[in-house]
Formats: sequence, C-alpha cells, structure tokens
Amino acid sequence: MPYYVYILVSEVDGTLYMGQTEDLKGRFRRHNKGLVQTTRNHAPYKLGYFEVVESRSEAMWREWELKKKWNTQRKKKLVDKFDQSLVDALLRQ
Repeated sequence: MPYYVYILVSEVDGTLYMGQTEDLKGRFRRHNKGLVQTTRNHAPYKLGYFEVVESRSEAMWREWELKKKWNTQRKKKLVDKFDQSLVDALLRQ
C-alpha cells in the first residue's frame, strides 16, 4: 500500500507542516477540522505538496529529511513549484 509524504501550508500565517500517512485525504480533513493537536492552532490548511512512496519506513525517512535537512526557503520553493492540479485530482477522488 502506498504512503504519502506531504506538506501543509497554513492559510492563517503560512506555517508549514510536514507529515506522512497512508490516507492523505482523511489526514488532510483531520488537520483542517482541528483534530490534530500539533496543527490545530494554524488551521485551515491547503495541501501544498505531496509525494507517494512505497513503504512506511521510506515515508518516515523522507518526512525526517524534509523536516531536518531542508530549510524553510527550500520547502517553500518545493511547494511553489508543485503542480496543484495533482492536489485537486487527489482531493476529488
């Protein structure tokens, strides 16, 4: 089963949040409903970026890499260059 690594962008203040999950649509909904404690204070979010990986361990590694090795400017560039039609297509499924 595929896993997703994602970056959320707060519509309130632009804060970035990185995570990984098996169910990206469901996880995105939970973030925006305030059901995730770590993101509650900055909701609502837009899904700024995601990538698909094959395993949970790969997703966890990639999430760690984005959080620890990438600075905020580099993450914002990744979000800015991401094809938002992919987000729209995923959320419409």
